[in-house]
Amino acid sequence: MTMKNYTASFTVDQSPEKIFDAINNVRAWWSGEIDGSTNKLGAEFTYRYQDLHRSTQRITELVPGKKVVWHIADAQINFVKDKAEWNGTDVIFEIAKKGGKTELRFTHAGLVPAIECYGKCSGAWGFYINESLRSLITTGKGDPNDKET
Repeated sequence: MTMKNYTASFTVDQSPEKIFDAINNVRAWWSGEIDGSTNKLGAEFTYRYQDLHRSTQRITELVPGKKVVWHIADAQINFVKDKAEWNGTDVIFEIAKKGGKTELRFTHAGLVPAIECYGKCSGAWGFYINESLRSLITTGKGDPNDKET
């Protein structure tokens, strides 16, 4: 049996380019303090939410209208025993035309059910991807500060 990475996907009427731009506007859909560039290949940005989560993402792929990949270079998740669970994982956004719509497929490679933060982290990603980012794409307004536990 293989462990499944956390994945979420949805389809919308908006163009791949609009989805790509929304993903890279991280501050508009993900809660917390974000420092650094979030839209340049090779750039690093840090994310911090209260004293619960701190991470450094390196943008390793940036293909306009198609794909964005962040490599988690360093992370500290303070509500689990192994605070470095996210280290070395990848956050992947894949964009593809499907019929007359556009699909966004989100995968956090390495966020699997066997690790302690899977429940809370997958729940948070579920909100940020399926609600906040989707809202940013479809209405122009994300919901980055609604909830995170």
